[in-house]
Amino acid sequence: MRPPAEVRERVAAVHGGSALPERLRLYDGWAAHYEQDVAALEYRAPHFAASSLAIAFSAPPAGARLLDVACGTGLVGQELYRRGFRCLHGVDGSAGMLERARSTGLYQQLWQCALGQEPLPTPEEHYDAVTVVGALGEGQVPSEAVPELLRVTKPGGFLCLTTRSNLSNLRYKAELEAVLETLQKQGAWQKVLAQEVEKWERATSEEESTQGTGYISGVVYIYQKCPVPPHKEG
Repeated sequence: MRPPAEVRERVAAVHGGSALPERLRLYDGWAAHYEQDVAALEYRAPHFAASSLAIAFSAPPAGARLLDVACGTGLVGQELYRRGFRCLHGVDGSAGMLERARSTGLYQQLWQCALGQEPLPTPEEHYDAVTVVGALGEGQVPSEAVPELLRVTKPGGFLCLTTRSNLSNLRYKAELEAVLETLQKQGAWQKVLAQEVEKWERATSEEESTQGTGYISGVVYIYQKCPVPPHKEG
């Protein structure tokens, strides 16, 4: 069963080729419907990302400072909070989305920032973890913005990234993975996890559906910034 037509239309609009100001206007308008729409899509990226990141931490994450990039209405923040993260900061390009995120009460600080168009408004090597869930895709955050995420991550800190594997995002996914591999070859970080998830969310068209399942797949990547602290013997 495909998602309702109005949901498909809103998704198509924000993933279209419009210029940034128009795209942000669309996200502002979508904020009020966003959570019910992604529920209709059975969008599970926040759950998979938060679970994967929590596993990567060897110690309880309550004291870890985390930046949720493209935080939207705060769905990722909610999943992180459930897993013990308490020091959450967020950025998003949409004022409407940020208003919703602020209403959750989960974020200690929130800023408006369009990653890829401007630098993140935070100091270097400031965060124990950085997440970008849902925004790394065609028509969204450009793959060349990934090094900016590394800039604000502490050495030894983790970066959790996701992207979709549907047909219309395959070119972007290939570009993103080339950037990820180049950074690893340069010794900037090391891969901890790359997990393909079959039922990432419901497909918005038959063409996008993975082998007629009605869903598209996606990937969670976890990287650790170098130098990685030596393991401490207990």
